[in-house]
Amino acid sequence: MSEKTIALVTGANKGIGYEIAAGLGAAGWTVGVGARDERRGAEAVARLRAGGVDAFAVPLDVTDDGSVRAAARLVEERAGRLDALVNNAGIADPGPQEPSALEPATVRRLLETNVIGVIRVTNAMLPLLRRSAHPRIVNQSSHVGSLALQTAPGVDLGGISGAYAPTKTYLNAVTVQYAKELAGTGILINNACPGYIATDLNGFTGTGTPAQGAATAIRLATLPDDGPTGQLFDDGGVVPW
Repeated sequence: MSEKTIALVTGANKGIGYEIAAGLGAAGWTVGVGARDERRGAEAVARLRAGGVDAFAVPLDVTDDGSVRAAARLVEERAGRLDALVNNAGIADPGPQEPSALEPATVRRLLETNVIGVIRVTNAMLPLLRRSAHPRIVNQSSHVGSLALQTAPGVDLGGISGAYAPTKTYLNAVTVQYAKELAGTGILINNACPGYIATDLNGFTGTGTPAQGAATAIRLATLPDDGPTGQLFDDGGVVPW
């Protein structure tokens, strides 16, 4: 079993996920770079290693049961355990977001990655996390998933989002249930709001950098043992559900 601290970051070949991997690596962690595209994953690992990060590629399609099982076996063979899982992989949709105009197939596709994919990966990695002395799970959420913010007068979350935002609301809700189930196990699970970050998810219209967007997830992945669990955070602190 590896003596180094081990993390797996999904969707880590670019954007915020890459910067989470880079940040954890800079802190001395060994980082599994989860990527659906093996070539892009290998390229990301090469860039991270060139910067001094102990990184390894983890081919991983969060929508595929076999791929997720294979990723869990790879992490086990490489490290014997997992200290932090960062469920960063997510998708949006450029089509109409008014609920009345949504295609059910669009909703299903977003749910498969943004919610079911998180559940699939988390459940596959839990046996490895249970072997860690300080296990952490971080789910990448969004301010748009907060019902409190969505219904607060004067809060601008960018307009109607009938498909993407509800997937993050669902993710927030399922995280609360994981926190209840995992209470007393030492596994801390929290959700991160990276902010409006310039990535291909929003056509690079965001105002923040991927490195800025990675900061909250990195902090939650490295919480002390008496840290919070079952909460939603951004760089300013707790965000209401």
